[in-house]
This record gives sequence, structure tokens and C-alpha cells, in this order.
Amino acid sequence: MIVIEKQPKRVEVTVYAEFSLADYKEFENAVNFAIQFEGPVDLLFDLREMADVTLDVAWEDIVFARAHANDFNRIAVLTHSQWVAWSAWLAQIFVRERRASSTTNSTRVPG
Repeated sequence: MIVIEKQPKRVEVTVYAEFSLADYKEFENAVNFAIQFEGPVDLLFDLREMADVTLDVAWEDIVFARAHANDFNRIAVLTHSQWVAWSAWLAQIFVRERRASSTTNSTRVPG
């Protein structure tokens, strides 16, 4: 179960018990709506009450993070789990890789 709170330019998500794919889709919809009307937003994930996460959520998170690499100003993850902290760190590598490749492929006009 998740609780989503929207603030100006920020989306806060608290996860309780199991983080399911349906919960993640709800999160994606809220973030997409905020990005559409506010531009890049801050994201706060509070996972301290999360008991479990499914593999399909982990995969969806990687796909979502890569698709929205430039849509977040700051991302904060609160957790007691070292595994969750490591997986968040690994996900950032994929996002940074995509940002670097999109910057490398862009053409800059001297000015």
C-alpha cells in the first residue's frame, strides 16, 4: 500500500507493507501528472515501513527511471534496509548513463 502526497514541485510517497506493481503504477500516474503540469519535480520515497517489494516493481522502477532521467530535480530515499539503499544507488547508475549518452549525442552550436 502507498500514500502519495503532492506538494508544489514535489511528490512524496510512503510505502507500507508490500510494494506491488499496482502501487507502482499509481506512483507513476501521480508523477507523470505532476511533471506534465509543473515540469521537473523533487521526489521523496519513504520506504521505512515497506516489508517487501516484488521483482516486477524493481524492473518497472529501472524502466521508469530511465524514461524520466531528466524529470526530477532531487530524489531522496528513506529506508532502514541496506539492500534498498544499494538498489537505489544502482538505479542511479542507469539514469546517469542515459543522461551522459543523451548529452554526448546532442549537437551544440557555438555561441
